[in-house]
Amino acid sequence: MSQHTKKQFDEVIKHCQQVFENKQKDYGSAWRILRVPSLTDQIYIKANRIRSIQKKGERKVNEGIVPEFIGIVNYSVMALIQLELGVAEEADMENETALKLYLKYLNEARDLMMNKNHDYDEAWRNMRVSSLDDIILMKLLRIKQIEENEG
Repeated sequence: MSQHTKKQFDEVIKHCQQVFENKQKDYGSAWRILRVPSLTDQIYIKANRIRSIQKKGERKVNEGIVPEFIGIVNYSVMALIQLELGVAEEADMENETALKLYLKYLNEARDLMMNKNHDYDEAWRNMRVSSLDDIILMKLLRIKQIEENEG
């Protein structure tokens, strides 16, 4: 992966991290009570809103698709944390611990992206945003099916 791509990834993640940290300060770790299927549904809602905006070409809520992609990143990390730790009965995580786990999973995601970029030569850069959203939705439907089958 080029240093340019790594730098871009880090810039995007820094923005996602800032949103995560701000919400942690405001709400604490209330998300710790969410079961993984609930997080899957939240990610689905975000991806579906992106698709809806793309199809309609307009929106009534004054937010574009960027906050939705940020939500997809952040809810995805929350789901990974829940898979590792299990669901809590209350907001049981200090902000510092949440951030440490958050960064752990984003670093793993960056490493995976670097390896895939080596093999695919950053082909994703030539994809349309709508295709990326379609792939996200397809993978979410697969995950939901796995969850329904208790797999």
